[in-house]
Amino acid sequence: MSAVAAVLDALAEQHAELDTVLAALGDAEWHRPSRCEGWDVADVVLHLAQTDELALASAQGRFAEGLTTLARGLDGAGNVDDGAAATVANERGVPVDALYARWRAGAAAIRTALAATDPHARVDWVAGRLSVHTLAATRLAECWIHTGDVTDAVGVAVEPTDRLEHVARLAWRTLPYAFAKAGRELRGPVAFSLRAPSGAPWDFRPETEAATMVEGPGVELCLVAARRIDPELTALRAEGPDAHAVLELVRTYA
Repeated sequence: MSAVAAVLDALAEQHAELDTVLAALGDAEWHRPSRCEGWDVADVVLHLAQTDELALASAQGRFAEGLTTLARGLDGAGNVDDGAAATVANERGVPVDALYARWRAGAAAIRTALAATDPHARVDWVAGRLSVHTLAATRLAECWIHTGDVTDAVGVAVEPTDRLEHVARLAWRTLPYAFAKAGRELRGPVAFSLRAPSGAPWDFRPETEAATMVEGPGVELCLVAARRIDPELTALRAEGPDAHAVLELVRTYA
């Protein structure tokens, strides 16, 4: 199986997992507060629907048009997080049934579009230009992160799976971007030596000798990259000149 096919399979599985959770929610559960400050479950799903629609526009070569549609009536000021909050606030109040149908349709559409596009093609995204393969991985990461936000809000336990390998790899591959965004510079290559939920090894190593090594549970690395847990509260261990900075800055989103 090709690398992009594996990511798309994982994305389909992640969509199915969230779909199962959402299908069982009652009206009151859609409006429970989530761990995303100021957002309830419906807001989280609205954000996923909006960003899937933007990703679809990106895959189809019309990112600027998609961004204009998403940001209609907004002034465009602020950072990415401010923009996400504003676009959700702009459409908040969509009836739950319509919102659920919108998210499902958008999730299916982005999977179809990504599967039909050259995985090596470069497309526009919030973080700049990236490959379709990387765009697919970012959609997987975002859906997984927000599935956790939803399940945490409604008290549903979902066990992590080895499909998180794609999320961990994304976090490793985008470290240069994460450092650059923070105005900092890596002092050498970084390697990850992680354990999957199944116990399998996840080893991500640079072509040259690593200066900094991060070791520990892969799920915890993904949660740190998602800003859902403080690295100090995990079993992750890092050694090397960028040890602290890597765990501070690692991320899987723009």
